Amino acid sequence: MNGFLRHPMILSIVVLLFGMQSHRDLMGEDAAKLIQPSHQVIFGKDNLVAWCIVPFDASQRSPSERAKMVRELGIKKVAYDWRAEHVPTFEEEIIEYKKNEIEFFAFWSWHDALEPLITKHKIQPQIWVTLSSPSVSQQADRIAQAAESLMPLAEKTEALGLKLALYNHGGWGGRPSSLIAVCKELRERTESKHIGIVYNFHHAHDDIEEFSSHLPKMVPYLFCLNLNGMVDSQQMREQNQKIVPIGSGKYEKRMMQQVLAKGYRGPIGILDHRMELDARESLQQNLDGLNSLIQSW
Repeated sequence: MNGFLRHPMILSIVVLLFGMQSHRDLMGEDAAKLIQPSHQVIFGKDNLVAWCIVPFDASQRSPSERAKMVRELGIKKVAYDWRAEHVPTFEEEIIEYKKNEIEFFAFWSWHDALEPLITKHKIQPQIWVTLSSPSVSQQADRIAQAAESLMPLAEKTEALGLKLALYNHGGWGGRPSSLIAVCKELRERTESKHIGIVYNFHHAHDDIEEFSSHLPKMVPYLFCLNLNGMVDSQQMREQNQKIVPIGSGKYEKRMMQQVLAKGYRGPIGILDHRMELDARESLQQNLDGLNSLIQSW
């Protein structure tokens, strides 16, 4: 069987069918371990990003404690959210992630204190920023106004070699149609593809019914997809249940399958975002729920 898999044509077929990076990865390996459905790769730990684990952590870990926790969970990337009290420890956080072989994958919004650290530590985090909800009434005017407000940051991130991702966070600026339109506008203005979208399930309970129609238009711009358990908007409001563990909702499995079917193969975020819980506990809960979902496919 192993000799059969080493045949170049057979290797090429396996690569095509299962999305492996190159046939070099297949040489000398056990075929049973190599041939995995794509969802087990995309939702595997090597592709996961820990998100909302800084101010939302009930244990309020230090940078070194947080890096150790993430490493022990087997997660290789962190999207860094912060508050004013965390600014003095930006550099320590970066250093601790490097020590633990964790990628400083993304940074919430912007702070000038980050800029010198990007060059010093040779990091290239995505910059995640929300869209404002412009006061003008016409859609075209809203798109233009939202894009104009982000032009300084678009130019700065381009100069620094960083990706800028528009983040859905409710309101007009959080709607998929707005994200897509403003992303297109910014790409045209900057003549650059460094601008995209990070889409969050936990801010998308109102979008569940229309998700499948928006998704094909959004995927070409999608830089990261953050998962959450998904319930309908009425249940979310009645139970004040925006943050739901993965695998505990009704719709996230279907939505995840739709994302794969439309060709997204980028990073996948999992949340803490629960101030009443230790970040390790909430991340582990989501890891377990995610594993349970993909095992059921």
